[in-house]
Amino acid sequence: MTSTTLAFPTPASLGSLDHYIQAVNRFPLLTQEQETALGRRLKAADDIDAARQLVLSHLRLVVAVSRNYAGYGLPQADLIQEGNLGLMKAVRRFDPERGVRLVSFALHWIRAEMHEYILRNWRLVKVATTKAQRKLFFNLRRMKTSSAALSVADAKKIARDLGVKPEEVVEMETRLGGHDLALDPAPGDEDNFVSPIAYLTDSDDEPAQILIREETARNRTQGLRTALAKLDARSRRIIEARWLRDDDSSATLQDLATEYGVSAERIRQIESKAMKTMKAQMAPAA
Repeated sequence: MTSTTLAFPTPASLGSLDHYIQAVNRFPLLTQEQETALGRRLKAADDIDAARQLVLSHLRLVVAVSRNYAGYGLPQADLIQEGNLGLMKAVRRFDPERGVRLVSFALHWIRAEMHEYILRNWRLVKVATTKAQRKLFFNLRRMKTSSAALSVADAKKIARDLGVKPEEVVEMETRLGGHDLALDPAPGDEDNFVSPIAYLTDSDDEPAQILIREETARNRTQGLRTALAKLDARSRRIIEARWLRDDDSSATLQDLATEYGVSAERIRQIESKAMKTMKAQMAPAA
């Protein structure tokens, strides 16, 4: 009976990504018979050592897959870490009786974990929210024939192949082709670099400005009430009817003239005098 306990040498130090890759490339590959035997041990007895051997023998696969996603600007070490999670999930779900090699089964889980990581972290922007958009996100770079912008015909062809709209292809290309820009200038570049933070900041929404506006509004409202209280009843009625109605249906001079049985000119004079009185009351103290 062939033993399924293999030697997986581990170096004393894995201080860098290069050392890690060198180490996993030294792990022995499994034959189909060994893989099946280990899979049966794991499935039948939850054998942790069998799971360990299955995982270690396929770590080089994760490294190889991670190289396909180097264009997204994310650390390869992080991609490998996420891919390893997918590999472990695949090992846990692997059924040796189906006659399918683990490498074929694990590819799906490795890529799925890397895809999720990229979508969560790529430029901190969620660029793909539907299944079709995800497919477009991960295939557009490969399907472009050059680094130039897509032509209308190219966009339509890619859209047809991936089952999305041409405008979605153009939008995704624009987003993938964008460049990151720091919100703040780097130390020492403050005098030579105008960063977005300089013009994205809205000083009107700063807490201090909000408090000042609210305090000013309260003072004006209180001042208006005080000034109105200094008027006689007719003057107050005219000011309120002409300027302080909530429904914007201000009374005309003639309306008030009819109400009080005087001329429109007299109403205008009363209004003018009342306004002067109110302005004097609301003027800030010297």
